[in-house]
Parts: sequence; C-alpha cells; structure tokens
Amino acid sequence: MSYAEAKSKYAKVGIDTEKVLKDLEKISISMHCWQGDDVGGFETVRGAGAGTLTTGNYPGKARTPEELMADIDFAMALIPGRHRVNLHACYGVHGDKIVDRDKLSPKEFKPWVDWAKKRGYGLDFNPTFFSHPKAADALTLSNPDPKIRAFWVKHGIQCLKIAEYFGKELKTPCAVNYWMPDGYKDEPSDRLGPRMRMADSLDKIFKTRYDKRYAVPTLESKLFGIGLESYTVGSNEFVLGYALKRGILALLDMGHFHPTENVADKISSFKMFFPKVAFHISRPVRWDSDHVIRQDDALRGAAQEIVRMGPSNFIIALDYFDASINRVAAWVLGMRNMQKELLKAMLTPNAQLKALQDAGEYTAQLVMQEEFKNYPFESVWAEFCKRAKVPAGEEWFKSVSKYEKDVLLKRC
Repeated sequence: MSYAEAKSKYAKVGIDTEKVLKDLEKISISMHCWQGDDVGGFETVRGAGAGTLTTGNYPGKARTPEELMADIDFAMALIPGRHRVNLHACYGVHGDKIVDRDKLSPKEFKPWVDWAKKRGYGLDFNPTFFSHPKAADALTLSNPDPKIRAFWVKHGIQCLKIAEYFGKELKTPCAVNYWMPDGYKDEPSDRLGPRMRMADSLDKIFKTRYDKRYAVPTLESKLFGIGLESYTVGSNEFVLGYALKRGILALLDMGHFHPTENVADKISSFKMFFPKVAFHISRPVRWDSDHVIRQDDALRGAAQEIVRMGPSNFIIALDYFDASINRVAAWVLGMRNMQKELLKAMLTPNAQLKALQDAGEYTAQLVMQEEFKNYPFESVWAEFCKRAKVPAGEEWFKSVSKYEKDVLLKRC
C-alpha cells in the first residue's frame, strides 16, 4: 500500500499521519554506548565485571574512544530522527594515567562533548558502580566499610558535576542515572542496615549543589543479579520511597522485575507521582539478561503507555548488551524497533478506544484493538524513513555487513 493510501485509511479513523510523522521525529531516544564494547569502558583491558556480565565473543568490538564514536556514528546514520547517546563513567577519555572514579571530572569527557556538539547529539550519563576493585564484593554505597562508601559517594558527586557539564555545554538536560549492584548472594541477616547505609550515601551525593536545569538525577531499582540472587539493596520499594522523599526521578528498567510482571502496567502509577518517567528499554529472557529489544508484546505495551501519556513526559533510553551478534546491528535494530512500536502506538486512535472503555463498550473496544493492529503501519514507517533518507526495510543490514567487513573485522 502506498503512503497516500495509508494516509487516507488512517484519516477515516481520525489519525493525521502527517502530524504523527512530525511528532515521531521529535522523540529522541538515548542510545547506550556500552553495547558497542560489551560494557568494557576505557579504564582497563579486563572489561566488565564485579556487578555486570556480557556473554558472547563476536568479533570487532570497539577498543578505543575513537572506534566507539565511529561505530555510534555509523549506527546513527541508519536510524531516522535525531537522538542522544548514553555514557557510563568508565568511558572517560584518559591520558597517560587513568583517573580513578572518585576523581573523575569534565576533563575526561571533553572529547565526548566536542564530538556530540559537532553531530547534534545530546548526552546522558551513568556513574559506574561496578567493574572496579572497590566493587569486588558487590557492595558500594551500602558497604559497611566507611572508606569504601566514601569513595563511591565521591564518585556519585563527581558524576553529578559531569552531568551538569554535559547539560550546559550541549544545551539540553542530561539524565544521570544511579544504579548500584549492591546485594548478597545468600540470605542476609540484616536487610535494613545496608539500605540505611545506601540512603545515607545517596543523601550525601544529592546534597551537592547542582543546576537542576542541566542535570536530572534518576535512581534505578533492581530485582536481583548474578552474585546477589537473594537480596538487592536498591529494590523497587527502596527506590520508589527514596526518590519520592528526595524529589528525584525513579527509573523503570524493563529487565529488573519478575518475569511475569507487566512493566507497562507500572508506568501510569509512576506518572501520577513523578514529573517524568525515566525508562530503560531492555528485554529480559527469564532474568535481567539485557537482550536486544524485539517488537514483542512487552515493548508494544511500553510504547503504548508512553504515547498515551505523552512522550514529552518520558526519558527513554535503551539498555542491553549482546556480544553474541554484530554490535552495530544490535544498536540499529533496537533503536528502529523502539521507533516502530512508538509509531504503531501513535497510529492508534487512543481517544476513541478510551471512550469505548469509559462507556463500558468492552466488546467494541476489543474488536477495534485487534483490527487496528492490522492497519498499514509499514507504509507510514517507510515514508518516515524516506524523509530521513535512511533505508526503510532490511536493506540497512547490507550497510552493516559491509562495515563489518571493511572496519570491524580488521580490529581482530
């Protein structure tokens, strides 16, 4: 079906596809840098550890800041729209001597800012509370050792300053997300103490003066992880309570809940009590395994809620790391899948469906929900890509395959 035919069909149910295309173009998704090098960063050749794990050994991962930036640029060229890049603190650009995390400053991230300015990217940020000797026991801000806690508090403060620097330099607010892998492998004898220590540590971080126009702190919960299967300090309940009390944002990660929980169902509750909803889009497979996102029911449900409540009320970032497939392809596929599901939701007559629900017309609502799934979304997506001058279908993978042959495989 042509775009003109699709436009006419959608118009009959009150959907203006031209407005939809303009609105979709305004949605910036924060693409995570750590997919490009398996969460390795540039502090050590050892790669990720002590709190996170990447599986697979596909050839061609980025080894330097320059390689990672080039890979991101290549991926972005295949994704319609203008987006953001999400950095972790372990991706600082160091000189001859590695600057430890408690002493990181804007200086180590100036190359990223210069690069982002030239391309029109916004930057988001994350302290790195893992892959470090002082995180080896999976206790950072909740560590019983006050010296270790002080180290990580300083790291958290420095990251807040770096986020403020990003926001000021790039003239767009920087979301700075705090996630700590603190917890215990087996049943603890004291559940309250670690949470009190973590709350105290976070208080010290967020008492630091920062410009809220440029740095937007978020706090991310976790269900469990490898090495902390029995108890996680930063649980969903802890994060919700702390964030509400301290006036920062709580962040939802789609992989950080029980496998049977519907994360999309949580979004409306978050929106009631927070000015914005911070969201990490991921795909768990039985646990928080951070697979590349697919156009599945979970992603569709999340996109529907984002659209129904207004995309401007959300901070949308991707979060997965798969080393078993081409890393650049993983970026492009995930970003485009997120955009496709947002587009599908924007092409749904949500006001009409809501009216049917409010009127108790549940049969009509169900019928229409199903019928709209088969409307010609692909034609509108193709037009969106055409206007952005990127491939609409699988042709983009040919470019990635050539890039793999010409660039990625030569790194091995």
